[in-house]
Amino acid sequence: MSRPVVMPRYLAVLGPTATGKSSLALAIAHRYGGEIVNCDSTAVYRGFDIGTDKVPAAEQQGVPHHLVDIADPGDEYTAARFAADAAAVIRAVHARGRLPIVVGGTGLYFRALTRGLFPGPAANAALRARLERVGERRGNAWLHGVLRRHDPDSAARISAADRKRMIRAIEVLALTGRPLTAHFADTVPPLPEFEVIAVALTMPLEALEPRLARRVDAQFAAGLEDEVRGLLACGVPRQARPFGGLVYRQLIEELDGVRPRAATRDLIVRENRRYARRQLIWFRKEPTLEWFDGPGEAAHVQARVFDYLGTRGLHDGSDVGDG
Repeated sequence: MSRPVVMPRYLAVLGPTATGKSSLALAIAHRYGGEIVNCDSTAVYRGFDIGTDKVPAAEQQGVPHHLVDIADPGDEYTAARFAADAAAVIRAVHARGRLPIVVGGTGLYFRALTRGLFPGPAANAALRARLERVGERRGNAWLHGVLRRHDPDSAARISAADRKRMIRAIEVLALTGRPLTAHFADTVPPLPEFEVIAVALTMPLEALEPRLARRVDAQFAAGLEDEVRGLLACGVPRQARPFGGLVYRQLIEELDGVRPRAATRDLIVRENRRYARRQLIWFRKEPTLEWFDGPGEAAHVQARVFDYLGTRGLHDGSDVGDG
């Protein structure tokens, strides 16, 4: 009787911000012989450390972390580039007999890795310039309203503050007649020979908010303002993509005199809460996630995850499949 073919596997630890994904991923890595692959769209940029909650080298517990600090702040690191880079890393980690563990909260990156991205129409400079002028005149909220009416899925994952991505989504809609998310079904995943086992963490927003507040306070205490001033002093332009991300955008506004520190701190907490809600909406649409309630650092949550992984055929050590 022939032996059944076992696909090589990688894990994913996903979920909203501040749910303890990094802690859970480290516990999984120690138990199953794993290496971590970053899936956060701002943590890829060098120099943006405190506001992205990168795990410091001293706290990585000897577990290799990949796709962190791989792009200059002026780079346009895209989901398509992430999918290609992550696929190469996952294959290399698996070839070493280790378990790849993709960790993060950027839903588009995960979707690009597991489903692929369509190449999309080339940028239309005239259309983009027109949309940019409209955005300047009518504001980001108007652009987001257009996107919400014609492509609600993209509107749910793209912040109203992210004008560049809103304009790209509207551009694709105008040039192809189809919403951006509708094109995803026509794509080919970059790792077709791999099986992904994905777990996701969730917490009620009322339980998550104090964690968000504590994290924001810790970021400021760790020197977030000094980090931003240092990046600006080194010549990183304010238009750089990572400066448009959560935490950094609000602090830049504070430094420009838009609001005082206390108001900035409260705004970042609120925006984190909204972001967590958007992440939850996005990940709830992923069909293969196994959800776990509670923070990832909690022993009872880790025990439930380990039990689940056991049902999927993972055992202590580097059991990653035969390929």
